[in-house]
Amino acid sequence: MKIICIGRNYMAHAKELKNEIPEEPVFFLKPDSALLRNNDPFYIPDWTKEVHHEIELVIKISRIGKNIEKRFAHRYFDEIGLGIDFTARDVQQKLKEKGLPWEKAKAFDQSAVISSTFLDKSIFPDPEAIGFKLDVNGKPAQEGNSKLMMFGFEEIISHVSKYMTLKIGDLIYTGTPAGVSPVKVGDHLEGYLEGKKFFDFLIK
Repeated sequence: MKIICIGRNYMAHAKELKNEIPEEPVFFLKPDSALLRNNDPFYIPDWTKEVHHEIELVIKISRIGKNIEKRFAHRYFDEIGLGIDFTARDVQQKLKEKGLPWEKAKAFDQSAVISSTFLDKSIFPDPEAIGFKLDVNGKPAQEGNSKLMMFGFEEIISHVSKYMTLKIGDLIYTGTPAGVSPVKVGDHLEGYLEGKKFFDFLIK
């Protein structure tokens, strides 16, 4: 099972981090050891001083596919969940300055929060306009909608499948909206998908 993460997929987020606007989906991988399930607490690693939350819609691949045409990509996922891509921003910035890969900042243990619940995509009135949000300590921190993605679910699936075979159970984190910020010990994070709470955990 692969965890595929899409970067810079919301223009406002790309601008807040002063990143270039991509012409095609930007993606990177996390290992399965990065998953944080069942509302378990997130422990801030001792080698970073600045971990940011990045809430994201997550789609689950339901069929094996390679070189998938965009017009057929909707056949390769059935369920949508919610997750967080935790990022050690201070470490990432140093790596980017040196032109090095981001894995240390993105792929560390527990860096991929995943909801226990996934919803069948057929229940959404408009699969291209799915709302989600993150509250931190009871206050709004991030709010997004899939209609604001620069690259939609089908385009992401098609693009990624050019380079690697997608397999059943693979997770694709589809990018984060603006509003990312550091977490600290004692923070309480709650994630909502279309108004329904999908995760609820503490930072330690």
